[in-house]
Amino acid sequence: MTMPVLIANHRKNVVETRLAKFYSVMNQAITQSELENGDKSTWTIEHGTDSDNNDIADNLEWYNKYLAKYLNTTKIEKNQDNYVVAYFSDGSVVIIRRGGSTYNFFPNGKDYEKLNKDEIFNQQNNPNNTINGKINFMFAFYPNSDDKKWKYHKNKGIEPYKWINSSNEDIDWTETSYGCSKTGSKIYCTALIQKNGWKIPKDYPVRF
Repeated sequence: MTMPVLIANHRKNVVETRLAKFYSVMNQAITQSELENGDKSTWTIEHGTDSDNNDIADNLEWYNKYLAKYLNTTKIEKNQDNYVVAYFSDGSVVIIRRGGSTYNFFPNGKDYEKLNKDEIFNQQNNPNNTINGKINFMFAFYPNSDDKKWKYHKNKGIEPYKWINSSNEDIDWTETSYGCSKTGSKIYCTALIQKNGWKIPKDYPVRF
């Protein structure tokens, strides 16, 4: 096996391991929080934005109420955009925004530190972006939404981002503009990896 192949395989293994760990740790925290704050379906999740697309909710206040006690982090920041940035001991980082509903997870926190706001958020729907499904993985938390487009999140904990952006409610995670494919924006890549037992499929559209 050549050195580039070994490096790529190592990177994939890190992504797989940390994705599965993040999913488990976050949902354990939610389960623990429910004992104090009640069923997650009753939690306040204000995901609205103002005219400048800034979060209305105080994300740090939400984090401190529902998650802070139940997560082991090395550092917590509130950045200039009102987002919570949580650092974990394994080197991973998560950005919590939209009132606790949306999560950008970086298995390697050093990747996050190299990016700017435009690269992370303003280009996330662009099929030519180079971070989704490679260094940035999307999750969402919508346990109390009655919107059919969030049906895969209803009464659930934190799950890979599965908002349905098409008229077909039973979609393949490689389809639509969000699809984990060469022509999609790869927002659904987290869901595809989860579907494959938290293993990156052999036909995965992103190279490591």
